[in-house]
Amino acid sequence: MGSIFTVSILQSALELGCIYALVALALFISFTILNIADLSTDGCFTLGCAVCAMVTLAGHPVLGLLAATAAGICSGFVTAFLQTRMGVESILAGIIVNTGLYTINIAVMGFASNVNLFSCNTIFTIAREKLGGTWYKLAVILIIVLVIGALVALFLNTKLGLSIRATGDNVDMVRASSINPAFTITVGLCVANALTGLSGGILAQYQRSCDINLGTGMVTIALASLIIGETLIGKGSMFKRIIGVILGSCLYRFIVAVALRLNVPAESLKLVSAVIVAIAIAFPYLKKKAVFEKNKRKIMAERRKTASGREEK
Repeated sequence: MGSIFTVSILQSALELGCIYALVALALFISFTILNIADLSTDGCFTLGCAVCAMVTLAGHPVLGLLAATAAGICSGFVTAFLQTRMGVESILAGIIVNTGLYTINIAVMGFASNVNLFSCNTIFTIAREKLGGTWYKLAVILIIVLVIGALVALFLNTKLGLSIRATGDNVDMVRASSINPAFTITVGLCVANALTGLSGGILAQYQRSCDINLGTGMVTIALASLIIGETLIGKGSMFKRIIGVILGSCLYRFIVAVALRLNVPAESLKLVSAVIVAIAIAFPYLKKKAVFEKNKRKIMAERRKTASGREEK
């Protein structure tokens, strides 16, 4: 058991968990706040990874992260444009953008299926020179994620952020309040996809490579992290919910890391991920149903007790 739960596994799970937490935060904005199923996440993640990789290759690692974020904003804008201006359903808009991004991503990568960054400086090589030790990667990622999480929480509590939250709750009420829902949806999706692109950019520099299929299944991974976080933390303030999303992402990566440590075949990893997602999604329902059944049995027991008391009289 000691060989399964090692410091290196915990460190790796925390590092990857914090990177993917940005995608989970993106789904928190689009899926939970705006009530929109944005299926362009897979392609947008790869877009951020590809753009950051190419800019990093040119010798600008910090600018690469900013470029990845900007690329994500562009992806979110196109998705929102299809929904709000072209009348395309949100799911179809995401599928269309995701499909188109495959060609764009491979074009960004110079029509190569993968790009390596082993000969380039990254934010992590810079941090290693400045900080040293073995935890420098986690320190860099944690600072970025916590800053981004705090900014997202502050943004969602501003007037514009409250309008975005209201749009997800009741779009007709927002429209009646003279707020343009097309604008709030566009801003919300741009912010969400900016986080997705940034996450892809950080991962490119973290693993020092980019692959065209890197974003496959990112929606399910982020959704599992989101639901695990909401199950752990529950409802509350925006800061509390965002911390829950980050913790959920780290816990998900830890579960996957343990599964790999238990010698689960690599080809079965997608099945393991699907099972984790299914359990995470079903858990709130099963928990609610268990409470209902418990209360039901309690009421039935009280009724039987009352009935037996009347018979004795």
